[in-house]
Amino acid sequence: MSSLFNRTKDFTRTRKSQSDSPPSSPSPTAKTLRHERLSRLDSGGSSLSSTDSAVGRVSAYSRRENRLASLGSKTEEENEKDFKKLYESAFNENEKLKTNLREAQLELVNIKNKLERVAKKQDQSSSQSGLLEAEKREKRVLEQRMSEMEDELKVLTDLKSDNQRLKDENGALIRVISKLSK
Repeated sequence: MSSLFNRTKDFTRTRKSQSDSPPSSPSPTAKTLRHERLSRLDSGGSSLSSTDSAVGRVSAYSRRENRLASLGSKTEEENEKDFKKLYESAFNENEKLKTNLREAQLELVNIKNKLERVAKKQDQSSSQSGLLEAEKREKRVLEQRMSEMEDELKVLTDLKSDNQRLKDENGALIRVISKLSK
């Protein structure tokens, strides 16, 4: 069994070296390895002739290649399935994100509309409150003017009384002067 494994191993090495080198010029080492393998097979006590063993090797090689190809195709299928699963999961994730984005955009539009309505209400209320504030300021100004006018009225009445008193004193002084001058 191990000799079969070693032969297969040698054969794949030879195939690799043959595939690495151009087909028009076979490498001398490949010829040497092939010759050594053939001599080993012959000396191994096998009852097969060299052509029979070469055919056996070729069929073993083709079976091995077929197995590797089927494993490769399975791996490729698995990879394709994996990629397909990955693609589907990414696609589903993208769709979820797109729906979330649409919902968020709709919510944003709704919030903007609400903000605009609130801003309009504030403008109206601020204009109304602005009118109210203007009326309040005007009322305060009028109250201040009223209090100033009351103060002026008090001063005016004080001045009138002072003026009357001075007139009375002036009349008295005129009388006194006229008596003194007689």
